[in-house]
Amino acid sequence: MALGKDYAAQDCSLARALEVVGERWTLLIVRDAFYGVRRFSDFLVHLDIPRAVLSARLQSLVDAGVLVKDGHDYVLTEMGKELWPVVHTLARWAEDHLSAEPCRVFVHLACGTEIGPDGRCAACGRHVAPDELEIHAGPGVRRRTDPVSMVLRRPHRLLEPIRT
Repeated sequence: MALGKDYAAQDCSLARALEVVGERWTLLIVRDAFYGVRRFSDFLVHLDIPRAVLSARLQSLVDAGVLVKDGHDYVLTEMGKELWPVVHTLARWAEDHLSAEPCRVFVHLACGTEIGPDGRCAACGRHVAPDELEIHAGPGVRRRTDPVSMVLRRPHRLLEPIRT
């Protein structure tokens, strides 16, 4: 029996969420948007994604209200920003269970302290919003030479647009 193309028959909130973010490239696009990637060309080079796939995924994220198109930029909406715990938790899960070293470390700007796997600051004990975080290259980062990777080697505030 062939798999269905959607989850319309499911009575499940997770299934509805997967309709928006469950495709292979989608959370990577959202991750890059948190990192500050805004331009189609930067998503394209950093993700090594086929142009047609990127175009379709960006449009579906705009249609769903996760991103908004502002001139040439794609920007996370408030709805999109609420995906931060999902993106962060999945990355930490991979580090814990798939023997992956952290490629990115997230530091609470107010305290200068790395946040834990649960998104809490070890110093102040609260969950930290993405706009209060700075991204640093971790020990697992590879030395890619695309323009986005080069920018992300230096500390950079999450959600702050990068320009390559």
